[in-house]
Amino acid sequence: MVKDKKKVFVAMSGGVDSSVSAALLQKSGEYDVVGAHMICWKEDLDIPNFECSAEKDAEDARRVADKLGIPFYAMDFTKEYKAAVFDYMVAEYRAGRTPNPDVLCNKEIKFGLFLKKALSLGAEYIATGHYARKRELKTKNEKLKTFELLAATDKNKDQSYFLWMLGQEELRHALFPIGELQKGEVRELARKFGLPTAEKKDSQGLCFVGQVDFAKFLRTLIPAHEGIIQTSDGKIIGRHDGVEFYTIGQRHGLGIGGGTIYYVAKKDFEKNILIVAEGEADEALYKSEAEIANVNWISGVAPKLPLACSVRIRYRQPLSNCVIEREASGDNGRLKILFEKLQKGVAAGQSAVFYRGEEMLGGGVIA
Repeated sequence: MVKDKKKVFVAMSGGVDSSVSAALLQKSGEYDVVGAHMICWKEDLDIPNFECSAEKDAEDARRVADKLGIPFYAMDFTKEYKAAVFDYMVAEYRAGRTPNPDVLCNKEIKFGLFLKKALSLGAEYIATGHYARKRELKTKNEKLKTFELLAATDKNKDQSYFLWMLGQEELRHALFPIGELQKGEVRELARKFGLPTAEKKDSQGLCFVGQVDFAKFLRTLIPAHEGIIQTSDGKIIGRHDGVEFYTIGQRHGLGIGGGTIYYVAKKDFEKNILIVAEGEADEALYKSEAEIANVNWISGVAPKLPLACSVRIRYRQPLSNCVIEREASGDNGRLKILFEKLQKGVAAGQSAVFYRGEEMLGGGVIA
């Protein structure tokens, strides 16, 4: 019997990963486990085939908590989510950039508002169903513990990319119970524990909202304004309805026939011109370097530059070697990434995340 159990609030999304995270912590006997579901979206979006899963997810999370016999809270962050995540995402698209709302959602909601609320209710930790790992570094001073954030054991499900905005204070209070497991093992544990979410499909939608067709969604918010599509050498080959609706590297949905495969290479936002690459070998599709802003280092201390490491410029992309150095002006907080190999589809607004081996060092937003 473990005395003085440490209280942990588990962010229960209603999916299998967070359900198993709660079960593992409870079965360990080391924690006083409390389930918590964050309500961040209640509205229907006026787009075809929109599926808001919020109510079903909340119901599933509660059913899992009942099965485990743990207390359960529902926390309403709808106003904060809209202001900090949803409105930001829309503003970025309006400005011609391609944001990553899951990154901001983790920083502002899960490891921001939720962590603060849990601590105020007596928790020592929060736990999530992220596929990521935390490692404590040895130190003589218990009050100055430091932590590293590591990629998950299951490289196909690793979600450390979405956590680059976290810092030492968040990691100090964070647990990632399934970070050492393979996805198949998580499913098996869910069945073993008899959890109602054992066979539930993984969510692929917008954080807390549901399945969203972004192309249709953006067109409900941004007025169409027709412009030309031209190749990198200036040949006009078609028309589009607004550069905001397209992403760098996009191949489908361009409405260009003729048998050639085109990719979005650049968006001239001021002139409303969509510039496309003719085939995957077109040099216009690739970059040798990129600038990043809003840089964050997990350790809380900026490393000595230049720094040789690996980078990932979009989720699931293979790591690529790079060197990070200061941006030419030197005083605007931006850094420059020099890619060892040319990178395809480098998109402003996306996250560039840095790794050294299995350790995730931090990241920034591509400028």
